[in-house]
Amino acid sequence: MNFDGIPGPTHNYSGLAQGNLAAERNAQQIANPREAALQGLAKMRALAARGIAQGVLPPQERPDVAALRALGFHGRDADVVARAGRQAPELLAACSSAAAMWAANAATVSPSADCADGRVHFTPANLVTHFHRALEAPTTTRVLRAIFADTARFCVHDPLPAAPQFGDEGAANHTRFGEAIDRPGTELFVYGRRGLSAGPMPARYPARQTREASEAIARRHGLDPARVVFAQQRPDTIDAGVFHNDVIAVGEGGLLLCHERAFVDQPALLRTLSRVVGPAFRSIVVRESELPLADAIATYLFNSQLIERSDGRFLLVAPAECRAHRAASEVLDRLTTGDAPIAEILTFDLRQSMRNGGGPACLRLRVPVTSVERAAIRPNVLLDEDLAAALENWIRRNYRDRLESADLRDPALLDESRRALDELTRLLRLPAVYPFQLGPAAA
Repeated sequence: MNFDGIPGPTHNYSGLAQGNLAAERNAQQIANPREAALQGLAKMRALAARGIAQGVLPPQERPDVAALRALGFHGRDADVVARAGRQAPELLAACSSAAAMWAANAATVSPSADCADGRVHFTPANLVTHFHRALEAPTTTRVLRAIFADTARFCVHDPLPAAPQFGDEGAANHTRFGEAIDRPGTELFVYGRRGLSAGPMPARYPARQTREASEAIARRHGLDPARVVFAQQRPDTIDAGVFHNDVIAVGEGGLLLCHERAFVDQPALLRTLSRVVGPAFRSIVVRESELPLADAIATYLFNSQLIERSDGRFLLVAPAECRAHRAASEVLDRLTTGDAPIAEILTFDLRQSMRNGGGPACLRLRVPVTSVERAAIRPNVLLDEDLAAALENWIRRNYRDRLESADLRDPALLDESRRALDELTRLLRLPAVYPFQLGPAAA
């Protein structure tokens, strides 16, 4: 299944993520939260219409008033927002970020066939590299535990300790290979650094995922060490703007699509994956001469979704920007030539997300489940046409179509957001998951 995050009512362009070139380049532009949410919903809707199982992850409560209080702002909630806007607008922007829309950063998920206790395991990401994202972990954990509440079939762990040594960015740095969900597969964990300073490191931008975090997740999920592979991102590629592995590589089933500058000692890694995954493994490596790294980052070609079809070939869900770029479009055409494993390309306009550095793959969390496990998921978060229509109506009624940095200071935005989220939890029939619903103890 693909669980997509809904962009929140405070979707804006504050340029908060160091190393995310799109976010930095588009900082302070005027955003359209309504369009962002509708664009994401259109992708979900189109894939669900093709028979691809889709689920919904709700946005986070923003602005995060509890975080602002912890930083020394006081008074009524509206006063807290107003004071932060006057005295520290950069903190208000961080506490108003809607970055949780990128559900690939929500958690790392391992299917039950890979885990020692036979349950699907989730580790919510701590996202400690950036303050605005580290705020997400508590609500993400509550949401996942509400949706995957059957503890006989699902295990939602606490996030890893919130320390730089265990920096964890979720499924954006994780790929599961396997011919079937109900048989053991191979899990690839990609990291940017080992510890705080060991080994090669990027010089310009932070390496967000650590090997220690990836190793800890593999242990707590009870994975077979013989079926786990660890790989390092190239430091120079991180410095070029590849802040997560899913900006430069995507894999599913037995297929890996990547740029030739994705990994340290990439030929050795591909040999290892071929040996561990088995004869079904195939890799497609796009050369620098075909698509320069800078263009791969600008178009987000590798931040596409690979979805295996019933005939064993793949659908690639790509950003519309790829078709507007000559070299990227030519690569897409070559990927579907002849008996290539990719059978078709589907593109979507996700411009509101793309301007902040998130393409189709960023917007979804892959949750591999059997039919029995799927039946144990809270049903009202599973997308069908009735829910899609209800969500569209909810978005159109509750979201602004224009938001700039100064608007974050408006106390009315806090009230609008809370009313919208309260309505959404009723629509999805979720228990209380937001601090404003849970009361002062949660905050």
